[in-house]
Amino acid sequence: MPADFTHIYRTHFRLVCRLLRRWGVASKDLEDAAHDVFVVVHRRLETFDASTSAEAWLAAIAYRVASDWRRRAFQRQDLSVEMRDVVDTQPSALDRAQDREALSQVEQVLELLDEDQRTVFVLHEMEGHPIPALAQALDVPLNTLYSRLRLARQRFVGFIRQVRREATP
Repeated sequence: MPADFTHIYRTHFRLVCRLLRRWGVASKDLEDAAHDVFVVVHRRLETFDASTSAEAWLAAIAYRVASDWRRRAFQRQDLSVEMRDVVDTQPSALDRAQDREALSQVEQVLELLDEDQRTVFVLHEMEGHPIPALAQALDVPLNTLYSRLRLARQRFVGFIRQVRREATP
């Protein structure tokens, strides 16, 4: 078991951090929350169903951990919204500013979505997981996930259109 856990940890740590951030875990708490995910992974590794993808399984665990972290942050009245720092290998300051603006807009949209819509949108649209695998991993009916995805897409597109209208002189 340690070799499998080590492989999962090394292979998927960045994915878990990215998902946690997209689900509202503050930047300063990402490492601790990610380790919480992997504590659960270690505890449940023997029950992992190899017929599902490891990414979907980890996403389901990360989703629950992120929910717990957000609840704890709310209870602490730590309601500040942090923006993830964009690491850009390009030297251009303009490129970095544009990336930050785009990231800010995406995070604003994600904050507008309810938790269920945000979950399916992030996992499907941003992480590329198929809806049937998500339905199985999250234990949610397939049609429910498709409905949540449709609503999330509508809100996302609506927000982007609004931003473009406001930016046009």
